[in-house]
Amino acid sequence: MDGQYDLIVIGGGSGGVATARRAAAYGARVALIESGRLGGTCVNVGCVPKKIMWNAAGVAEALRDAPDYGFTVDVGAHDWGQLKHRRDTYVHRLNGIYAANLAKANVEVLHERAAFTAAHSVQAGGRTLSAPHIVIATGGHPTLPALPGVELGITSDDFFALAVRPQRIAVVGSGYIALELARLFAALGSATTRVVRSERLLRASDHMLGEVTLRMLPEHGVTGVLNSPPAALAKAHGALELQIADGSRLGPFDAVLWAIGRSAAVADLALEKAGVRLDEQGFIAHNSYQETSAAGVYAIGDVSGRTQLTPVAIAAGRRLADRLFGGQKDRHLDYENIPTVIFGHPPIGTVGLSEEEARRRFGAANVAIFRAGFVPLYHELTSHKPRSEMKLVTTGPEQRIVGLHVVGDGADEMLQGFAVAVRMGATKKDFDDTVAIHPTSAEEFVTMR
Repeated sequence: MDGQYDLIVIGGGSGGVATARRAAAYGARVALIESGRLGGTCVNVGCVPKKIMWNAAGVAEALRDAPDYGFTVDVGAHDWGQLKHRRDTYVHRLNGIYAANLAKANVEVLHERAAFTAAHSVQAGGRTLSAPHIVIATGGHPTLPALPGVELGITSDDFFALAVRPQRIAVVGSGYIALELARLFAALGSATTRVVRSERLLRASDHMLGEVTLRMLPEHGVTGVLNSPPAALAKAHGALELQIADGSRLGPFDAVLWAIGRSAAVADLALEKAGVRLDEQGFIAHNSYQETSAAGVYAIGDVSGRTQLTPVAIAAGRRLADRLFGGQKDRHLDYENIPTVIFGHPPIGTVGLSEEEARRRFGAANVAIFRAGFVPLYHELTSHKPRSEMKLVTTGPEQRIVGLHVVGDGADEMLQGFAVAVRMGATKKDFDDTVAIHPTSAEEFVTMR
């Protein structure tokens, strides 16, 4: 078979696979190149196995609450190894499903590393492949800090390879990955310390979310250490010790997990041979049509650095294929009002603008804020009483809702429907005129004053 295709996709994660299958459905001849496991970060070391671990943490918390609801519960030790085995078995099955779907779509898959040889050709496994359109969807990898002893720590990728749960762990980072993993470890029994270089968590989100999360950390068994930029990691007396920039030391720990961000996986692609430019953060620069600095070369998903979420990569890739092969000439992804959920305990949901962003965009005088806070009915009977917090950000005399944020049980499921309303331009009056579903936490969004 010759090496000429209509489309070459480099990267077999969710975004790359979605792009390849949609293009093939239009009749395009497509090659997909992936050296690792199909499914990328999401399936293998991200969303899917993370959600399974989140479910396990939820079971642990339900067992904790069971006596408050009249159950006598005798719980043995948690078997981390069994959970890992069942989780990994499921992920392996998903890898096979991805392969089967690509085969059904007549997408040729090459399990090789790829590198550009020119703007419209790549080399993979000794073959040279060419196409008028090439999509880069190679994703990202955890960023490591530049400090002595960094190799003694682990990353979020390594988390899924842990055969044994560490008894004492430090999770370094202020973002959502650090939050999710810290809460998982704590719920499943690890003594967990969250180390943050500044005084604020979730800095990219509405300030309410970070404030509420910070307040909840000790309630959920996580020790928070703020304003503590790490300076070094060392091993002493069989354990790890984290040295802070001010000279203080934290530990001992059995493991230290770096969760300080993610970088684009582009190191060996030879992008310079294709004329593809990177931005200042090392992600592939592109416009709203996913077009890079090289004509006919596109970037989607985490490698592009924009809203690093699986559904975003899938949506961008499908729209790109619609435009290139489906005759929809202006089809592209609108990055406004993308809903996001952080799977902590409790979960966090957010869509639209933060309060700060809204004030900058529309002016402080044109923004009105509505908030509600309460203990959910479920926890009125439990000794553990986490609060739920909600916020609506509105603008203009019609009070159009431009931001919606929630921390609390059920946030993950309620957000999808509210995101539709925000995207459609709903106003506060629209919410007020909607009959509440009682008793639920979601009703607070349509009853708050």
